[in-house]
Amino acid sequence: MNHSKLYGITGDSEKLVKVLFELARHHAPSTIFLDEIDAIIGQRGEGRSEHEASRRLKTELLIQMDGLMRTDELVFVLAATNLPWELDGAMLRRLEKRILVPLPEPEAREAMFEELLSSAPGEEKLPYGLLVERTQGYSGSDIRLVCKEAAMQPLRRTMAFLEENQELVPEEDLPIVGPITHEDIEMALKNTRPSAHLHAHRYEKFNTDYGSQIFQ
Repeated sequence: MNHSKLYGITGDSEKLVKVLFELARHHAPSTIFLDEIDAIIGQRGEGRSEHEASRRLKTELLIQMDGLMRTDELVFVLAATNLPWELDGAMLRRLEKRILVPLPEPEAREAMFEELLSSAPGEEKLPYGLLVERTQGYSGSDIRLVCKEAAMQPLRRTMAFLEENQELVPEEDLPIVGPITHEDIEMALKNTRPSAHLHAHRYEKFNTDYGSQIFQ
């Protein structure tokens, strides 16, 4: 993508940020949710290369945030990031409350597994207790990966059968993708590891330095 096209896209984004906040004010009370905010408002300077249009986009967002802080308009800005230490200091100052969302507790993990790996009527109940016990320290995305891995195991068995039987198999003899078994669960847990622990110390330090302690 050449610079002219990149500038056009980011320039439009700069205008859209302004329109977004104008719409939020018009429809107040309202909430603006900015997901993965580190992607658009990461740290500036210190030798970091940055396109001029990207810089202007960040500036416009900060200006709009300032505008909200100087008025009594009921517009709430909610931002989320997995890398809070990557946020620009100017944005951190504008985010009045900085709350560390902890990893899911056992009850939350069980609810996620029951939602993502529900057993069909007549099938053997899946070992949700085992899943909860073995996923201490897993994030929500880690749990989703465990469920995806478990759900793929019956399909892989079917594909392996078809590969072993290269000759034409009558339709009535084609295997049916079966239910998820306990062995599938064990395989999924073996093949999936938690990822949140990789930055655990950084989350703790950020929360100590910048977190809103009242919410702990």
